[in-house]
Amino acid sequence: MIALENVTKSYGLGDQTHQVLNNITFKFPYRKSVGVLGANGAGKSTLIRIIGGAEKPDKGRVVRTSRLSWPMGYSGGFQGTLTGRENARFVARIYGASFVEVERKTNEFAELGEYFDRPLSSYSAGMRSRFAMSLSYALDFEYYLVDEALETGDARLKEKFRQIFKQRRQTSSVILVSHNEQTIRKNCDVATVLHNGQLRYFDNLDDAFMLYRKILFKKVVA
Repeated sequence: MIALENVTKSYGLGDQTHQVLNNITFKFPYRKSVGVLGANGAGKSTLIRIIGGAEKPDKGRVVRTSRLSWPMGYSGGFQGTLTGRENARFVARIYGASFVEVERKTNEFAELGEYFDRPLSSYSAGMRSRFAMSLSYALDFEYYLVDEALETGDARLKEKFRQIFKQRRQTSSVILVSHNEQTIRKNCDVATVLHNGQLRYFDNLDDAFMLYRKILFKKVVA
């Protein structure tokens, strides 16, 4: 189970405070792919970091009783001085997984070639993102966090990651954050809309898109 209990988060902007999450209580359904829609600046990335534990809420808490991935594409938690192979082995040991299998799968998914044995500090941003996503796929999680990382890489790699992602959706839950309706439609069963610090849930994707479009339209005409 992954649940938010009265989660609040604000940031200081000069002399003002911008509240991105306002007393949110929500339980993410298990074995469903949940899309989180929100306009730019709505707090989507903040929400995914708080769910994953990379950032703490000002108030409230996140309840995690399931095996949860870090946000796919996020590489901030890896050691830049270690090689891709060494990072994969280190993470495998943390999660109690076979480092041989995790190393093999990560190398196979990421397609980094000789860079797999070079320090992560020598990787481009795209390579680091591919490595992080591949390492996530190499481990078995009950919940996968995805922060708009499915569009990483060239067309062939995008399709490869989509297929792996599709396989994981059969046995795991997914929380996917995006501002793109097509990404949500292709990959999610249900959706939420993050707006004005509140998270609204919809069983029907079209209902979520309808509210999201209204929010975007108001922003455009404002």
